[in-house]
Amino acid sequence: MKKYKGFKGVLLIDDDAATNFIHTKMIERADVDVQVTAINNAVDALDFLAYTGKYSGTEHMPRPGVIFLDINMPGLSGWDFMDEYRKMDDSLKARMVVIMLTTSINPADKERALKNSDISTFLHKPLKPHMVEDFAMKYFEEEI
Repeated sequence: MKKYKGFKGVLLIDDDAATNFIHTKMIERADVDVQVTAINNAVDALDFLAYTGKYSGTEHMPRPGVIFLDINMPGLSGWDFMDEYRKMDDSLKARMVVIMLTTSINPADKERALKNSDISTFLHKPLKPHMVEDFAMKYFEEEI
């Protein structure tokens, strides 16, 4: 498995447990050495990134190099997550690539995502292993 500088973890943010399970398996099948953290709501995901709430004291866990974010979730949506993410201290966001991964076919969602400087790209589910490998090569330097 290939290792990449700054890419030790993936954060999946999706309210559907089955989707998180399938996407975890797809990431595990990719030729990339990363740890997957799957979280089913935006509030907990923000706590994970900031080491707060139930994620207080988790500084030892690999930080995500890539965040796969669903749009439509109860409570805070993916858009709400991005509003809060934007407010976070830059040191907590260091070298994270945010990718909207959704079933939305609304062109306005894609347009909104691509206009957001904190979102790298907009993709449709399901996630595939080659997608993870492509992002690793595009955004990170391979360790030798």
